[in-house]
Amino acid sequence: QVQLVESGGGLVQAGGSLRLSCVGSGIIIRVFGMSWYRQGPGKQRELVAAITVNGTTNYADSVKGRFTISKDNAKNTLYLQMNTLEQEDTAAYYCRVDPSPWNRSYWGQGTQVTVVS
Repeated sequence: QVQLVESGGGLVQAGGSLRLSCVGSGIIIRVFGMSWYRQGPGKQRELVAAITVNGTTNYADSVKGRFTISKDNAKNTLYLQMNTLEQEDTAAYYCRVDPSPWNRSYWGQGTQVTVVS
């Protein structure tokens, strides 16, 4: 059974940093493209950052230069380093195994990030 478990969210002041983690079980994340999404209050879920199997990364314009997505294959863990946080970054953050022609997508349960001024 595939499980993705996020952690690392919390309450932080604007300008601060957090690192989110997403640990996979029942799946080897090294062989999948993965992403971080977020859903703020009253908003649709949106893509924050993605990383392909070969390590190519892609970011939403709103987080470029502030967030970094990475994988630690040895720990089977996906990360999102978030720096210079803004109130607009307040959201539930979800990791996802990206779908492909040979696999469906999988989602974690989410971790809440709240940025206060």
